[in-house]
Amino acid sequence: MKILISHPSGNSNVRAIAKGFLTQGLLYQFHTSIAVFPNNFWHKIAQLKGLGDIKRRSYDSGLESYTEVYPTKELGRMIASKLSLHSLTKSETGLFCVDKVYQNLDKKISRKLQTAKKKGLTAVYAYEDGALETFTAAKKLGLECIYDLPIAYHTLLQELLHEEALRKPHWAFTLGGGINDSAQKLERKRKELELADTIVVASDFVRESLPKWASEKKIIQSPFGTPFSSNQFDLEEKNTNQKLRILFVGSMTQRKGLSDLFEAVKLVDSSKVELVVLGSLAAPISFYNNQVKFTYEPTRSHDKVLELMRSCDVFCLPSIVEGRALVIQEAMSQGLPIIITANTGAEDLVVTEETGFLVPIRNPEAIAEKINWFLDNRNKIFQMGKKAKQLADTYSWDSYADKICNVLNSKSN
Repeated sequence: MKILISHPSGNSNVRAIAKGFLTQGLLYQFHTSIAVFPNNFWHKIAQLKGLGDIKRRSYDSGLESYTEVYPTKELGRMIASKLSLHSLTKSETGLFCVDKVYQNLDKKISRKLQTAKKKGLTAVYAYEDGALETFTAAKKLGLECIYDLPIAYHTLLQELLHEEALRKPHWAFTLGGGINDSAQKLERKRKELELADTIVVASDFVRESLPKWASEKKIIQSPFGTPFSSNQFDLEEKNTNQKLRILFVGSMTQRKGLSDLFEAVKLVDSSKVELVVLGSLAAPISFYNNQVKFTYEPTRSHDKVLELMRSCDVFCLPSIVEGRALVIQEAMSQGLPIIITANTGAEDLVVTEETGFLVPIRNPEAIAEKINWFLDNRNKIFQMGKKAKQLADTYSWDSYADKICNVLNSKSN
């Protein structure tokens, strides 16, 4: 099997699977928007003032000879975002919106498949919102279509978000994204899934969100790896005479369940608890400050995020809908026990009273109950943090990629 994989921005899971395909001899090509390799053009551009974000598009040097880039749309999106030219990045309609970036890459790849097949290509691997034209062309050529679904399928996502808008109307504007998707975009998602031969998911939650007709397709489930940290540290017991620091990390929206966490904090003794929130604002800071007292921490470099995590006691993410929230494994890797919902896609990380607790969505009372448990059992937090770190460390990006590669290899033999 020889696979062409495509993704415009190359997240951690994309990097891992591209490298896995390379290592196992499955990679035909990797197509993306911008790719930084040592001393290449994009590496030099990333040194320029204001363009440092491009460094995030760095890939394993072994991929360089397999990589093709299509930078125009993505570069336009990055510049428009920096200049706050919102009309150019407006969802679905903006000239440089994320949708146009995905669709541009999708279209470019679809035109290259016929020639690629003659050179040995047997399969294409694409992601939600960027697969339709690639898969349509691939089907005509008899190529296998592998579809990576990073978040719950849109029917469940839409259902949960619309329910949330009714339940928390004053938070509805923070839901963003999927709740406003057009009928055309949703139909595109349906067609992509319909054309897929194999579906790749990272959690039970995403798998169970699939419609019945799609759940009968070949499905590969492989959990994400825990992000690598260059920081070496020893877990230290914290002062139990200080306030219990509860940490939330993520976009400050109700999709992440932030309103429920705020309500939970109101139900516990504020003299004993400090809520710390790190993330990008979806509203003016005054909107959040009017809800509950908390410590706001703005976004920062990855190492600084990890440093903040180590200064806290417990991590809480009561999300309404996710795919697999990687930040949970990051927090665990820094020695934090967790309070999460199954809808984070990380239910497998919870060993009750050992690594943390699972709570229902939309249940501030349950969150408050677990916060109170930690207040009553502060002497157990250190050992729970150690167990959380040990469990998180068992999830690697190599094993994530290996499982997917092994299943695909077995299918082709």
